[in-house]
Amino acid sequence: MATRFVTVAIAGALTLSACALPDLGSGPPPDLYVLSPKSTFADDIPMVTWQLVVEEPSTAKGIDTDRIAIAPSPLEVKYFGGSRWADRAPRMMQQLLIQSFENTKKIVSVGRQSIGLRSDFVLKTELREFQAEKTPEGGTIVRVRMNVKLVRPALGQIVASESFESVKPAESESVPDIVQSFDDAVGAVLKRSVTWTMKAGEENMKKQPKAWN
Repeated sequence: MATRFVTVAIAGALTLSACALPDLGSGPPPDLYVLSPKSTFADDIPMVTWQLVVEEPSTAKGIDTDRIAIAPSPLEVKYFGGSRWADRAPRMMQQLLIQSFENTKKIVSVGRQSIGLRSDFVLKTELREFQAEKTPEGGTIVRVRMNVKLVRPALGQIVASESFESVKPAESESVPDIVQSFDDAVGAVLKRSVTWTMKAGEENMKKQPKAWN
């Protein structure tokens, strides 16, 4: 997969830090990174006429940040110094999901709740893993795991739920290589989540086409 992340500002040396956010006005600006939505999907995704709202994922406090997390051990979380995501991880994932749904070109309308969309379905997600990890062999991997629930508001039902995980090795311990692995892992989770949602929603709509009074 081609590299799709973008470095917005170039800082100096990249080091690990578990400290609080630095005073950005007293030093060089951090490197900012973004991740890419999925743009290619299998032909078997159904064309749907229903509308979807994608909520911002819920997550643990250690992930609900713009800092890039790395876990040196299962009970420890640190962050790369001098590097940030361009947005908080949950908000970034929400936008990537919306863009990926749009890129299928097979859904009538998809967006955030804030735009006032009257949805047939709501996609509720929980971002459970979103970090780099050190392996016992001394390497680095990136783990992304997201639980998804498809809700039919008019029926007050969770019509389907699933969990998707992707683990990708990093070529080195450099932040750009680790961000590339994040992009690969997130891309795999996005693709599977979007495909699953489209199919599960269409199946439910065929079973219960009329839900609004």
